[in-house]
Amino acid sequence: MPPFLARSRNLLASAALLLSLASPAFAADDPDAPKGATVTVLTAAKSCFGDIVEVSGLVLAREETMVRPERMGLKVSEILAEAGDTVTAGQTLARLTLPEGGVAQVQAPVAGLVETSTATIGAMASAKGEALFTIIARGEFDLVGLVPVQDIAKLKVGQTAKIKIPGAGEVDARVRRIAPTVEPNSQLGQVFLGITTNRTLLVNSSGRALITIGQSCNIAVPLTSVLYGDAGTVVQVVRRARVETKQVEVGLMAGGQVEIKSGLNEGDIVVARAGALLREGDPVRAVTASGERK
Repeated sequence: MPPFLARSRNLLASAALLLSLASPAFAADDPDAPKGATVTVLTAAKSCFGDIVEVSGLVLAREETMVRPERMGLKVSEILAEAGDTVTAGQTLARLTLPEGGVAQVQAPVAGLVETSTATIGAMASAKGEALFTIIARGEFDLVGLVPVQDIAKLKVGQTAKIKIPGAGEVDARVRRIAPTVEPNSQLGQVFLGITTNRTLLVNSSGRALITIGQSCNIAVPLTSVLYGDAGTVVQVVRRARVETKQVEVGLMAGGQVEIKSGLNEGDIVVARAGALLREGDPVRAVTASGERK
């Protein structure tokens, strides 16, 4: 074989060897190449959580005033107010006929909302009988609810709240009174939230209040990133393409996120959906939800 042909053949063989070394098949044997299962990850970042106490209860009249005539033996002759009416102090609610003739008036002692009325034309009324009218004084309502004893310690008179009431929407409220005792069996205490609204509320309707008592800012991860087990509360992170398990202390929760008070650092690569199938030291290929490799 001519010398120049031999040199050409050697050059071609060398080029083929270089191509084979750069091929994926050879790269797969690289010990530094990513291996293992693909896991979705996210970068741990800080977020702020509201420290919220939730109160569920019933809407009740703060103060009820019973309205009766001042003497016995009167007969209802005219009714001038009905349940649901808003009345002023001194407004005439009904007229009654006196036994000896003449007319007496029944007036509202306070301004407010007429809650109930038993007045019927021709019926007898007296100072000691059933009340003709019940007035919710000044139209003031409370949400009266029960909260666990550990939450009662967080509450203070004057704290603001938002209450959701079916049929009435969201209304403002304020902690008005906190009962000094708890029910011994349930360990629940009673809280009174004064409602501020011009809307007509239904007595005994249910409501759910959220009282924001503070704020805490820390690392936040999805609830799916946290594992609870015999070893405690842990989060799985990816470091150098391998799984590491970190024991953490959790705090507040909101919107599917949980506060990590200790155990994680900002910027850690966290497994988005932790599971028992991933173990300490397992090799993984970490990608973000958008498919970007970490």
